[in-house]
Amino acid sequence: MKRHINKVAVIGSGIMGSGIACHFANIGVEVLLLDIVPRELNEKEKANGLTLEDKVVRNRLVNDSLTAALKSKPSPIYHQKFADRITTGNMEDDISKVAHVDWIIEVVVERLDIKKQVFENLDKHRKPGTLITSNTSGIPIKFMSEGRSEDFQQHFCGTHFFNPARYLKLFEIIPGPKTSKDVLDFLNGYGEQFLGKTSVVAKDTPAFIGNRIGIFSIQSLFHAVKEMGMTVEEVDKLTGPVIGRPKSATFRTVDVVGLDTLVHVANGISENCKDDERHELFQLPDFISTMMENKWLGSKTGQGFYKKMTGADGKSEILTLDLDTMEYRSKKSAKFATLELTKTIDKVIDRFPVLVNGKDKAREFYRKSFGALFAYVTHRIPEISDELYKIDDAMKAGFGWEHGPFQIWDAVGLEKGLEFIKAEGLEAASWVADMKAAGVDSFYTVKDGATYFYDISKKAMEKVPGQDAFIILDNIRKSNEVFKNSGVVIEDLGDGILNCEFQSKMNTIGGDVLAGLNKAIDLAEKDFQGLVIGNQAANFSVGANIGMIFMMAVEQEYDELNMAIKMFQDTMMRMRYSSIPTVSAPHGMCLGGGCELSLHADKIVAAAETYIGLVEFGVGVIPGGGGSKEMALRASDTFRKNDVELNVLQEYFLTIGMAKVSTSAYEAYDLGILQKGKDVVVVNKDRQIATAKAHAKLMAEAGYTKPVKRKDVKVLGKQALGMFLVGTDSMEAGHYISEHDKKIADKLAYVMAGGDLSEATMVTEQYLLDLEREAFLSLCTERKTLERIQHMLKTGKPLRN
Repeated sequence: MKRHINKVAVIGSGIMGSGIACHFANIGVEVLLLDIVPRELNEKEKANGLTLEDKVVRNRLVNDSLTAALKSKPSPIYHQKFADRITTGNMEDDISKVAHVDWIIEVVVERLDIKKQVFENLDKHRKPGTLITSNTSGIPIKFMSEGRSEDFQQHFCGTHFFNPARYLKLFEIIPGPKTSKDVLDFLNGYGEQFLGKTSVVAKDTPAFIGNRIGIFSIQSLFHAVKEMGMTVEEVDKLTGPVIGRPKSATFRTVDVVGLDTLVHVANGISENCKDDERHELFQLPDFISTMMENKWLGSKTGQGFYKKMTGADGKSEILTLDLDTMEYRSKKSAKFATLELTKTIDKVIDRFPVLVNGKDKAREFYRKSFGALFAYVTHRIPEISDELYKIDDAMKAGFGWEHGPFQIWDAVGLEKGLEFIKAEGLEAASWVADMKAAGVDSFYTVKDGATYFYDISKKAMEKVPGQDAFIILDNIRKSNEVFKNSGVVIEDLGDGILNCEFQSKMNTIGGDVLAGLNKAIDLAEKDFQGLVIGNQAANFSVGANIGMIFMMAVEQEYDELNMAIKMFQDTMMRMRYSSIPTVSAPHGMCLGGGCELSLHADKIVAAAETYIGLVEFGVGVIPGGGGSKEMALRASDTFRKNDVELNVLQEYFLTIGMAKVSTSAYEAYDLGILQKGKDVVVVNKDRQIATAKAHAKLMAEAGYTKPVKRKDVKVLGKQALGMFLVGTDSMEAGHYISEHDKKIADKLAYVMAGGDLSEATMVTEQYLLDLEREAFLSLCTERKTLERIQHMLKTGKPLRN
């Protein structure tokens, strides 16, 4: 039977329950969110004369929880309007409504007795065949379904979302004793395709896969930090972005999550995994016990490993806990010569051989921690998973690691990893020796663009399942390369479609990238059918290379700067006016020039987590690569649908003037960056390149014809310019913007008004591009603009002057 999910019920509206409800709303599913009925009135309800029978009181808990979730940062919802898809209720008045849903998800408190009561109640109302799952993070699935109906047990399993549900990709599926294979297969596919998750089917063992390995890794570091005499700052320096982990690294992450949460999971593993060969590591070190006693739990109590203090002068300072004295002190700088050696290595995976071969304490730290981790994960097979790739997938999707343990081991080499294990007095599981004896020296290999893993039961390399819907650029870059320079690699995606992948630092757009884009269009027009511009780095592009702009401006090389900006503009126009369809695939940060590139593609296939905007005001200029022109053009196109032309133009002006950045791809529709009916959003970023390729192919096969250049852009001239100038004058007079801000805004106003024309006029795109480039260049001669660019280059943050 083909199963469709049109409506879900989420039982429990706490942080996790509301987050899950929001994410289902994100993907267009109708949600029924239920919680318990309050047993007493609060003071506000008493003052208003309400009773426990009033609906507003009976639904208070669920409504307050959802409201708090929707106000939280980062937001659990792609767009505030999507919250309309969620209906709230309570477990007494509305429990019968679960008969009309396709999937019931239990997210109540982590107590088996309460969960069993909830399931008994739900079993009376759910219709046969309805999926019913628990979001438990560790209670054995087998205990929860005991005594329930046969149909309940066949359709029941664990579905463990990681918090926050919108942002963390891990979706652990844990079968119960009688869970149907069809149910598991459906959830596995649904999690990946619809929820945008990395679905991992785990065994019903304590903490499942992600938390079992993740908590071990943290506990291992807790014990090592004292043994090696390291500081909190040093560990966070070594376990953050340098090895592809989140900026919060180890101790800051614990502060954010809550030390009590971590201790709860660690204690659960300690109590339920007596036979774990590293059982002693799950015992809490003394400093953790002290912190628990003192309620130093992290952000929720105001202090943990870090503590924010405000001095008498009003300035705040972040203090760090000294693990020897258990007192807070000023932060200390953490520097390691080994890390300096990796500064020129952009790819994290290439850093590991350097890190483990350094000459200082960092080298010993990495060898010790990797040795413990490598040994541990080998012994978890087949206990928590039969396949090693699931462990890597879980750590990447649940803990934000760029590479899983077995991938890191491959990077340092099998033999080297075994040395680290031996040095710690540990042993790898016997299957590793069997693998080595069989002549296999890596856990993964790539063949014909697909990833293969070492299957322990078959003692052979097997293809990682589920890849057919993805295009993994790392796997095809060498074999399918058509052209390469220092800025881009152009790959053949097959079926007549090319991909242009940026390779510059932070995917900034400079001369080599622009040359690469032009080459890609040349190649596609000559021998192919379409072009995708996409990559699988953390961010699509943070914009133009402002360092290059700064140097030209400082040296007063204005002719060269004019030529560089014109090349940028001309390349963007080629994106739009070529004889093949162009598709941009933005994700993560897509700022400034990256946004301008996307604006000029025939279609945008955006990842849902795309943060896109024209942010040039932050460095003292206006968008100069066609962005200012394009916002004027899009306003013009909207004039025909809206009589209040000045108001429409003002909205597009403010999108640039306020440097607005969407917090999701769906918000980008509101900013006029994505266009309804033309651009699309994909929830699973892993599918993005394949989806973009499919759209390019479809457009080509539909008979794509090179567009005719626009000559019908309506600009409003002095009427609009006067309105904008009055506005910027009043903003400066009210001290809302600086004198330099006003100067930038006035330049933008001149461009978007089409100059000081005496009446509304139809102009060409090139006319607007020339105005845009002239305004951009004039701002580059301003001292305050150069100060802003220099500040951005130094700090990565905009300067207001």
